[in-house]
Amino acid sequence: MPTAHDVLSELPLSANGVSSLDMASLLLCAYELGDWINQSAEVAEYLYWKEAVKKDEQVAAVQKQFAKAKELFEECQRFGRFHPDYHAAKDKVKQIERELGGIESVMQFKLAEQAVDTMLFEVSRLIAESVSDTIKVPSNEKATGGCGGGGSCGCGSGGCG
Repeated sequence: MPTAHDVLSELPLSANGVSSLDMASLLLCAYELGDWINQSAEVAEYLYWKEAVKKDEQVAAVQKQFAKAKELFEECQRFGRFHPDYHAAKDKVKQIERELGGIESVMQFKLAEQAVDTMLFEVSRLIAESVSDTIKVPSNEKATGGCGGGGSCGCGSGGCG
């Protein structure tokens, strides 16, 4: 399978380095690159574990517990940390998040998700750097921190609580 660098090197450039492609051709190349990414081992692994998480009965049970705990925490949050159950509700949400993150299918899903994120970051970085050394590159989770899409907070079903 060709690398992103191979695809970028195939783009026709004029003598001054400016692309002679029109927007339609550029979009076709982008879709082709997207197809190659979708056919990658990383995406196949990600899709496998995403489906495994969806079918895992243990995950479903813990997600139900998480939803209830999160609902209770959100109720407590309306009154802030002064609510008598605020800290207990917050601790319960964190405990269930850890339990969810400890399930094998979830751990594998998170690893596969990170591999796809890294690949997409590297492709974005390569494209940006091929345009200019000073262009801003979209950051991935490693660089910015944060929840990520589909971490232990919701296993791909939403953001953090």
